[in-house]
Amino acid sequence: MRMNRDALFLLIASFTFLLPINGDNSYHLQQMKSMRELRSSITSRRQLAAGDAPAPSPVSISPSPQMAQVGDSPRVYDVTSYGADPTGGRDSTDAFSTVLSDLVKGPNSGTMLKDIKNFGGAQINLAGGNYLISKPLRFPSGGVGNVVIVGGSLRASDDFPTDGYLIDLSSKSSSDYDYEYITLRDLMLDSNFRGGGIFLNDAVRITIDNCYVTHFTTDGISVNGGHETLIRNTFIGQHITAGGDPDERKFSGTGIALNGNDNAVTDVVIFSAAVGVMITGQANILTGVHCYNKASGFGGTGIYVKLPGLSQTRIVNSYMDFTGITVEDPVQLTISDTFFLGGAYVVFKSVKGVAKGVSVVNNMFSGSGGDTVRLEGEFNEIDGVLVDGNSVNGGMNLKATVARGSTSANGTSWTVDFNSELLFPNRISHAQYSLVSSTAGAFPRHALRNVTGNVVVVESDAPVTASVFAAVSQ
Repeated sequence: MRMNRDALFLLIASFTFLLPINGDNSYHLQQMKSMRELRSSITSRRQLAAGDAPAPSPVSISPSPQMAQVGDSPRVYDVTSYGADPTGGRDSTDAFSTVLSDLVKGPNSGTMLKDIKNFGGAQINLAGGNYLISKPLRFPSGGVGNVVIVGGSLRASDDFPTDGYLIDLSSKSSSDYDYEYITLRDLMLDSNFRGGGIFLNDAVRITIDNCYVTHFTTDGISVNGGHETLIRNTFIGQHITAGGDPDERKFSGTGIALNGNDNAVTDVVIFSAAVGVMITGQANILTGVHCYNKASGFGGTGIYVKLPGLSQTRIVNSYMDFTGITVEDPVQLTISDTFFLGGAYVVFKSVKGVAKGVSVVNNMFSGSGGDTVRLEGEFNEIDGVLVDGNSVNGGMNLKATVARGSTSANGTSWTVDFNSELLFPNRISHAQYSLVSSTAGAFPRHALRNVTGNVVVVESDAPVTASVFAAVSQ
């Protein structure tokens, strides 16, 4: 069989490629390159001989300057490609508005909750820039779900509206929920003492993670309606300070305002604000929250639960640093495993005088004076309130709803005064006592005669030398 010239070239080249030269790998690599070039040349000559046009080279389609495409989804929007200035030298509001508008016009795959579109994890990337913003950043419409905004800083301009928020997840739709599964991550928000940082309205399953919110005059983060917002690993402060600020008395605003249900605040530090966390919605939980926003002595409050008659709030494993917790008419409230430093304390504030289903247990208090738990106003409807198992270091007075005491005397009457220990005045619901006589041969009859004014009185029918041990609860 005859072999044409091209096939012969291929055979020779292949044979040559198989011959090692002193084990030199670079030689083999060079031979492989030569083989590819030879084969390409032969193929081209055959096509020309047959009258065929050369195969077109693959066309590389670059993404538009506005959007980097990673497969079909998710999409990543680089705000600098839209003209946003990462140096903060000029206003980037229009660029961000265009990004938000383009995103909601983009492809989505079905719905999440009713009327909310799933945008597949589309990401707005701030690319580590510092952007000047003159208007709140809003999506042009509601119904947005599964979107991430990440990685940069926003700063309000000097003409930013004082009632606005840098990021505003609200709309005018009539739906039950406007946004679902939006993630705000790795952001620094500087409100420049004009308005607030983040506003959520009728949003569900929102995550605010690893953010730093500062220089607000209203709220650092405001959650209105909706539920299941997670705020975690975040730092919030009206003024940038690490404590001991000479202007602490002037701190104003609220770090976090929770006017919604079923939210969680976890591992958050609030270092300057008049109120650290204001809670006006039920079924919220705060864990690992450190408040040193404004000392109680200067009029500050770390956590304020403003839900008289139905608190349904849990505050656990937190740190109240010179600022305390105030709860109006507490009903279904837990405060546990929390450290109160610098004389910080818990206040139950009467609105209608109701306190039910309350547990303040296993906390540590440290300070030079005052009661650990205090009452403002009169409470007359009390049930299932347990304040117990707490510890104190320093000169603070440990208050509780259960107490034990004893006294010894010779006579017919023994008195144990519990006013310094018990939380509620003139209220002993249950009392038990034991009388131990040390008078030989004496077996007096004795009885509990009175518990009025938080004072236990035990009397006997004959004088003896005895000790009385009493245990009471409210």
